[in-house]
Amino acid sequence: MQLIHAFVSIFLLFLCEANAFYSPSDNVVELTPSNFNREVLQSDAIWVVEFYAPWCGHCQSLVPEYKKLAGAVKGVIKVGSVNADEHSELGGKYNVRGFPTIKIFGANKQTPTDYNGQRTANAIAEAALAEAKKKVQAAFGGGGGSKSGSSSSGDDVIELTEDNFDKLVLNSDDIWLVEFFAPWCGHCKNLAPEWAKAAKELKGKVKLGALDATAHQSKAAEYNVRGYPTIKFFPAGSKRASDAEEYNGGRTASDIISWANDKHTENVPPPELIEITDETTFNTACEGKPLCVVSVLPHILDCDANCRNKFLDTLRTLGEKFKQKLWGWAWAEGGQQMALEEALEVGGFGYPAMAVVNFKKMKFSVLKGSFSKDGINEFLRDISYGRGQTSPVRGAKKPKIVSVDPWDGKNGELPTEEDIDLSDINLDDEVKDEL
Repeated sequence: MQLIHAFVSIFLLFLCEANAFYSPSDNVVELTPSNFNREVLQSDAIWVVEFYAPWCGHCQSLVPEYKKLAGAVKGVIKVGSVNADEHSELGGKYNVRGFPTIKIFGANKQTPTDYNGQRTANAIAEAALAEAKKKVQAAFGGGGGSKSGSSSSGDDVIELTEDNFDKLVLNSDDIWLVEFFAPWCGHCKNLAPEWAKAAKELKGKVKLGALDATAHQSKAAEYNVRGYPTIKFFPAGSKRASDAEEYNGGRTASDIISWANDKHTENVPPPELIEITDETTFNTACEGKPLCVVSVLPHILDCDANCRNKFLDTLRTLGEKFKQKLWGWAWAEGGQQMALEEALEVGGFGYPAMAVVNFKKMKFSVLKGSFSKDGINEFLRDISYGRGQTSPVRGAKKPKIVSVDPWDGKNGELPTEEDIDLSDINLDDEVKDEL
């Protein structure tokens, strides 16, 4: 009988050791229903907790990486394990459906984050550290910098979180491209510099954001993110989550810029062609624009309403074609804004005339070819490619604009000449030269 008791004791000891994946020297805390609240929920530490089953092959394969993780983050992140086969009530409380299940208990211990990334020490550590950073940012009232290895490393890339996503993206009128990334993802790290370059180039047209899907898993799940990086497009105007579209372009900066510009063009209204009648209209047309296309049309007596409207239609057509450039478009009647004509050296060789001016650099280029759709198109195409001869604006300052009446859309009328009454003139009284 004593022999049997000894055998049972040895068997139970062996069974307990077999069921325990980790020893105290592994820096992995064994968690049970009796210590879970005290160790995890009531502490201020960030916890990574593995729910495992001793018979689970994947759990056994995770052991060396999990030990490596615990050693690497010792003193920074707490690492624990729950034998959910033995403590099924604890696994059930946290909706554990398979093994191993890893959860990160961060700032809000009542709603831990499911970890669904790679089962490597480095990847799990990245996710845990992101959760720690999120807790710190919350203490400071949000904000914060970029995450290592993520596309949010660029100053022009906006860091998105579960707290600011809807406000910045859905509730804005801006066009957005949003990258959902994971810090451990190699493809995401390769994309990071390209994403930053694209964000800088697209500034003012399309906003680029980045969201760490491992730290904000509920937001990633809302957009059905299944892999990394995943890029979603959000159109202009007020929008809902269902309006998000898949990005299907390339992953170089030039690919992203080209794709985004096409989307931007679809949403950009054609520029307004503004008649320059005073300082206000001139500033509205040209101020703050990268370039301003200024046309000087013939006087209404030299080119009637039908003639002028043909010129204006040509300008509007080309404004639509080049609308993605966000240039300003303005026109004036020849002879009305002489300071402007002199500053841009137009009008001296006849009307119509055109100059494209950069008022920031105080430089301009004059159309030397035909004032026609094809001629202007070729001229503006060269300008957009940085070709063509430029000259400094005379006086190196914005020319003075005088106030004039706007065109009423009608044909011009010659001024009426005053009739002279000859009845009061006695031609016989004229002094005549005599021979």
